[in-house]
Amino acid sequence: MEHVIIIGNGISGVTAARHIRKLSDKKITIISGETDYFFSRTALMYIYMGHMNYEHTKPYEDWFWEKNRIKLKKAWVSKVSPNENKITLATGETMHYDKLIIATGSKPNKFGWPGQDLKGVQGLYSKQDLDLLEENAPNNKVCKRAVIVGGGLIGIELAEMLSTRKIPVTFLVREHNFWGNVLPEKDAKAINNHIKEHHIDLRLNTNLKEMIADKNGRVRAVVVEETGEEIACDLVGLTAGVSPNMDFLKDSGIDFGRGVKVNRFLETNFKNIYALGDCAEQQETTGERRPIEAVWYTGRMMGEVVAQTICGNKTAYKPGHWFNSAKFFDIEYQTYGWVFPQPRDGEAHFHWLHEDGKKCITINYQIASRKFVGINTFGIRMRHEVFDRWLTEKHTVDEIIENLEQAHFDPEFYKRYEKHIKEQFKNELKINA
Repeated sequence: MEHVIIIGNGISGVTAARHIRKLSDKKITIISGETDYFFSRTALMYIYMGHMNYEHTKPYEDWFWEKNRIKLKKAWVSKVSPNENKITLATGETMHYDKLIIATGSKPNKFGWPGQDLKGVQGLYSKQDLDLLEENAPNNKVCKRAVIVGGGLIGIELAEMLSTRKIPVTFLVREHNFWGNVLPEKDAKAINNHIKEHHIDLRLNTNLKEMIADKNGRVRAVVVEETGEEIACDLVGLTAGVSPNMDFLKDSGIDFGRGVKVNRFLETNFKNIYALGDCAEQQETTGERRPIEAVWYTGRMMGEVVAQTICGNKTAYKPGHWFNSAKFFDIEYQTYGWVFPQPRDGEAHFHWLHEDGKKCITINYQIASRKFVGINTFGIRMRHEVFDRWLTEKHTVDEIIENLEQAHFDPEFYKRYEKHIKEQFKNELKINA
């Protein structure tokens, strides 16, 4: 019986396992040293905030795996030997496979900062990171101040988590605005203001120089590069992005760059080895899609695709139109299509901001053809399937504005803003005519 080994029990690996089981009777083994069972990684913050228990984050009951004949093995993989179809575990145990799926996700970035390995310095990605955070910042008596380094999604999640335990936070962001390498300036400034409203000490245009230890080897302060200022702290959250978790592939012969290199069928340079999710680097990207996309839904899609291929129906990975969502404290964010920080040549942004500063949209479109390219929405929920269809059908920005009600997804009795958005759009159109 063909044996499929999956390294990693995140959304990519587990989706692959589930769909392989639906399609076949192959022997399936999932290996992970992180947790016994699959859990929702995006829910980690809610455990710390007291909204959920760890058990609530497991999408499947513990009996699900045995019932579906998916073997779970809690272990770390230390080596892959493709020429022998063999993996080696950290314990020294070896296992053989017919097909191998690498779905090991990401790890927090470190950039060689002095003091980055001190006690009290950590990232936030794994269940182990969450457990460590409980040790480092259980309350505001043990942790009198935290410093977060890096202005991305994990950074703002960590800021919100710590603020719920009334731990003061200084947030170091090297860009001019929070998430300034992704959001247009007007969107980013609205989020800057929202972060400050939650009493976060947001420091823009600020870089970390080093972390200073106390006599016990625990962090006691960070030093700001630009001014030399020391900021006393008991916790440093390193949230300056993530990178593929693939150190164990060194000397394996598997090709990798920033991630494990795969073709459009998610195959590596060994045809019986595949890579999925955060650790996979696409070699045949289409449109504006990035080679590595550390996003939940793309990982799920990759798992479904590779299951088809492994079970005899060779299928290419086609992610479709880009979309994503997140939450910045109280403001929900969605994006469909492409909205870049600066309009590209021949493109323009239409921006609408509500007077409360917590609801806004930015639409990107082509000036000459009026073709709709993408939208960011903040504080207003929009329907994914509607924008996906509009992007496929290549609607104009004028059609999008005129039919915005069709995409509205806020609950009944929520205030509606389409009228105000249309009025501003028409006024700007007259001015620019």
